[in-house]
Amino acid sequence: MDSIIGPVILAIIISVFGVFNMRGNISSVHWYHRQRVTEADRKPFGKLVGGGTLLIGISLIVFGILGFVAEKLQNEVFVTVGSVLMIVSIAAGLIMSFYAMIKYNKGIF
Repeated sequence: MDSIIGPVILAIIISVFGVFNMRGNISSVHWYHRQRVTEADRKPFGKLVGGGTLLIGISLIVFGILGFVAEKLQNEVFVTVGSVLMIVSIAAGLIMSFYAMIKYNKGIF
């Protein structure tokens, strides 16, 4: 149980940052990207980056919950399902974030 609490707390923090970004507050995004996004594009940029961040955070929360269920039921299937969901969700979240950076910054660097 103790091994699940830390990652879930981190996932909640990541999810909160995602919600802030989705509302247009992109202050948690790297300064380079904040500087290159025009004022008119801040809201759509924040929604895409925030959506990707929120997706990553939620997937980590679900993984933590499934890990807890697996620990209580002594069934590793839940960990396997959680791992697959987490990998797919993290990849999708990163793709959303990179797409936003490419679209609104004309590159990721």
